[in-house]
Amino acid sequence: MSIKFGKPRAAWLAMAVLPLLTACASVPEQFKGEFYAVTPRQVRAQDIGQEVRWGGVILETNASQHKTCFEILSRDLDRSMRPVNEDATNGRFIACKPGFHDPEVFKKGREVTLTGRIAMLDVRKVGEFDYQYPVVNAGFITMWPERSNVVIYDYYDPFFYPYYWGPYYYPYYYPYPYYRPHPHPHPRPSGGGQRTDIPDHRNPESAPGPDRG
Repeated sequence: MSIKFGKPRAAWLAMAVLPLLTACASVPEQFKGEFYAVTPRQVRAQDIGQEVRWGGVILETNASQHKTCFEILSRDLDRSMRPVNEDATNGRFIACKPGFHDPEVFKKGREVTLTGRIAMLDVRKVGEFDYQYPVVNAGFITMWPERSNVVIYDYYDPFFYPYYWGPYYYPYYYPYPYYRPHPHPHPRPSGGGQRTDIPDHRNPESAPGPDRG
């Protein structure tokens, strides 16, 4: 499970973590290079034999005696060659690979990326619709780790909050360790006069709070 901090620490935390994430986003050697630029939805008979690099989400896995075929909902790939996490799709395709690949491992919803050659076009039913699937003889295939849920903690740190009323810092008006998840500062004093509602830090009863203005 990953954690994100709420404002105002989110910006500087992102700047610190982003270079590390970029450095860790390596692309497998098998996915590098030039591949035939066609999506599963665009494939026609003249494209058979071309080598492609596709990815997406597994819809179904069918294992037989000598090979395993995956029905995949195609997705665009990001810079690390992982399918992007969005609802858009470039169509469906079938990828077949020799050998047994357990359907409980390559199960519905898992993300995969693969390379292979378009072998044929196969018409199958999707509901009542005749759908034309490009069938790929898969060479290299990788299954990506499942994505973690993201929990956002709204953490307010008064020492990162902007200044108010000239030289006074925010904790001066809400003495530490007074925290508010969503601070609502008092209005600016009108007329340029000196403030008369600054709390006396020696008298805790004068400090503004949820029930005191």
